Amino acid sequence: MTQQYTHSITKEAISELPIEEFTGRIIVIDTLRDTEKAISYLSEFQAVGFDTETRPSFRKGQRFKISLMQISTDEACFLFRLNRIDIPEVLKGFLANEKVLKIGLSLRDDFREMRKRTEIEPANFLDLQNFVGQFGIEDASLQKIYAILFDKKISKGQRLSNWEADVLSDAQKKYAALDAWACLKIYNHLKQI
Repeated sequence: MTQQYTHSITKEAISELPIEEFTGRIIVIDTLRDTEKAISYLSEFQAVGFDTETRPSFRKGQRFKISLMQISTDEACFLFRLNRIDIPEVLKGFLANEKVLKIGLSLRDDFREMRKRTEIEPANFLDLQNFVGQFGIEDASLQKIYAILFDKKISKGQRLSNWEADVLSDAQKKYAALDAWACLKIYNHLKQI
């Protein structure tokens, strides 16, 4: 029998929770050589967390391409600066790799944004929004799913920051890494039930 969780949680309840933090290594990738090394490492795993960030636009009609792609294991998160390296072939190959499960949230949006950079056929992705329902979780946001499962809050303070900044701040890096890592943690937790 599948364990059932609270169906939903309020914003007020989340605001009371302690803040979660990713304590693993965060590695910024902005060269092709580093991309190749990172993908070689990530290809060894059966499952990874996945997320992307796009520089927000505050002007009507202005759109930016996807700026950052985060791919995380339990211990390390790689931040690929797509605004610098685009989506190199080796990264494209990893996204199409059938052997590694990539876990994210509302992936259709991510795929649409990736396709604005390059022709891509992502394979073996799992969208948590479709996965958590079987455990009785009705909320579909990462912050709410995480709060329901772990009684901790994922801060969204950096979401609208400039993801194309010359240097990403520590706060940006931690925020970006946490989102990808949290997807993997949610999946691993639910899979054990």
